[in-house]
Amino acid sequence: MVQPSAKVDACDLPSTPYETALAEILSNIEPISQIERVPIREALHRVAAEDITASLDVPGHRNSAMDGYGCQFADLSVKGDLSRLKLVGTSAAGSPYLGNLKSGECIRIFTGGVVPDQLDTVLMQEDCEKENEYVVTRRDHKKGQYVRNAGEDISAGEIAVREGQAIGMAELGLLASVGCKNILVKRTPKVAFCSTGDELRSVGESLRVGDVYDSNRYTLFALLDGVHVQSIDLGVVRDKLDDTVAALAKGAEEADVIITTAGASVGDSDFVRQALETLGELKLWKVAMRPGRPLAFGKIKNSWFFGLPGNPVSVVVTFDKFVKPALKKLKGENQVKPLEISARCANPIFKTPGRLEFQRGVLFYDKNGKAFVETTGNQNSSVLTSMSKANCYIVLPLEWGNVDAGEMVTVQPFNTEF
Repeated sequence: MVQPSAKVDACDLPSTPYETALAEILSNIEPISQIERVPIREALHRVAAEDITASLDVPGHRNSAMDGYGCQFADLSVKGDLSRLKLVGTSAAGSPYLGNLKSGECIRIFTGGVVPDQLDTVLMQEDCEKENEYVVTRRDHKKGQYVRNAGEDISAGEIAVREGQAIGMAELGLLASVGCKNILVKRTPKVAFCSTGDELRSVGESLRVGDVYDSNRYTLFALLDGVHVQSIDLGVVRDKLDDTVAALAKGAEEADVIITTAGASVGDSDFVRQALETLGELKLWKVAMRPGRPLAFGKIKNSWFFGLPGNPVSVVVTFDKFVKPALKKLKGENQVKPLEISARCANPIFKTPGRLEFQRGVLFYDKNGKAFVETTGNQNSSVLTSMSKANCYIVLPLEWGNVDAGEMVTVQPFNTEF
């Protein structure tokens, strides 16, 4: 039986500034080195393990960006007077016109159709009238209009996807467009997660007095799915040191990362930190931010460990601000800073100086296109509806106090990635 270690008073442990904590976490983690070659459909949401170069031009030939008529610009009136061209053929996508063209002749051309070498301009069909075997236009036109050149999207020899780039919908389509069948990608990380607490019950079970349904595992499941890793649900761990040690040991055997929620504070029933120090090492403890102050980071054998707070909103914010960047680095994915914009507060905000705060807000624009933000109401870290109603974080620096209505603040919108 594991013996509990001496209890540490949380008041004796200084809180680490947010930026320092994030930098320390990222400095410890190295990207996964294992790679594998997969078909491109299986590469979706994976990370490229090499630069992938285009082997051909896209598009591979000059083609029309519009339905209309292909012609020589020299045959058109430069002053917008009547231009009359003889229609001699058709070019459609996959069925190019193969004849020779003379001065004063044009072809019917459809979007994606090859523009013959003798032609340099496409007339939009709405700007033309058909008169028997002739096409008439009176509008001014520009040389080269509506013609897409070969290699306009990407040229042969150009890098289509760079090492460390996540393969999303655009990258997948781009790889297909250059005829790429298989690519090298990083191995997908495995992440084991669990909730801790005697009061937790699974959905469908009856609640006794003092019990609550375990929502954090569902939240973590969704958060892990959003960063496209392989998740392993370890279930609910009861408030016993032996059980906590066993769960973390199991996670270390199966996963690259272990995540717990709750149990990382210093209460009599909080055993996560003791279990972590029994099996591995604690590298970070407490961050000067709200929500999410009681955050633990460490290592068990070859697995990284994150002990997140138990309150639902704190789980989301600490995952978003610490675990997500760490997982991206582990995947070998390039780091991207959150999008930030300035907005004017629509309501006053209460804040205590001394900690960075990520309050939940609703970003909106008035009729003049100016950005405003208002809080979602109760900002208690146990109120998950504050996150459900929000579309952004309101970022309030450590040294700030209360914010008056009308003041400018920094906002980080949600869901800015494809």
